[in-house]
Amino acid sequence: MAVNFTLKQLRYAAAVAQTGHFGRAAALLHVTQPALSQQIQALEALCGGTLFDRLARGVRLTPFGAEFLDLAQGVLNAADRLSILVETQAGRPARPLRFGIIPTVAPYLLPTMFPALTDQLPGVRFAISENRTDPLLDGLASGALDLALIASDPRPGGPRLATEPLFHDDFVLATAADDAGRPEPVPLGTMDTSRMLLLDEGHCFRDQALAACGLSADSARTFAATSLSTIVEFVANGQGITLLPEIALRKETAGDRIQIHRLASPGAGRLLQLVWREASPYGELFRQIAGIVRGAQP
Repeated sequence: MAVNFTLKQLRYAAAVAQTGHFGRAAALLHVTQPALSQQIQALEALCGGTLFDRLARGVRLTPFGAEFLDLAQGVLNAADRLSILVETQAGRPARPLRFGIIPTVAPYLLPTMFPALTDQLPGVRFAISENRTDPLLDGLASGALDLALIASDPRPGGPRLATEPLFHDDFVLATAADDAGRPEPVPLGTMDTSRMLLLDEGHCFRDQALAACGLSADSARTFAATSLSTIVEFVANGQGITLLPEIALRKETAGDRIQIHRLASPGAGRLLQLVWREASPYGELFRQIAGIVRGAQP
């Protein structure tokens, strides 16, 4: 007797296995947790056994679940290849390209990047979302995203990813507008790191700033802030100093609220790059997108 699994059920189960948590899997798939749980329960009923052990802080695959998901992933990969075959008949994806961007880039690059993409690629639609690096890489792994703009090297493990460098983004020191008397350019070693304000955990820019200043995670002043704009408000009010990426200066320095200081050589910075699954049939299109993004940098 045939068992009628649905692709939705298999995708939901794969997301739970990937994240180890029902709530995170639901967020990754952009569905509610009750809806996801209902599909997993229905799938387990069809299987006649449990796929996941429910733990206090997440889930883990049962031995049967591990074997089941290994085979299910092959089914999902085949379904993705069929979808891609259909979509590429016209030479362009029939659906919007799902494009994820980290939050320390999105508000500064999108105002110039998005109009350039829509103008130069009129036959391509985009569904752009903002998230931190790890969720973006999870989205590429699960198929929820087609490509992502990140500022760090992809983590090991997961699917093979292609990368296309965009441009280097230097860091600068931001202080209150009345902060005077600093040498220009500022040597990194002369900054008062006890006053350094950084984003909360999970932002790659925070990790890069820590490394640039030679700080440990416990020695920096952090806030439950998810945007550089919030940190800039603290700096403008004399509550500390921070590092900013150069890409943010046009927006964050409006109104002369803060003072910007260049860093002495060798300075610090990050490399922005596009990443996508190596197996994607849209590699040439993604490289074309990379060229447009390079031309749209502020």
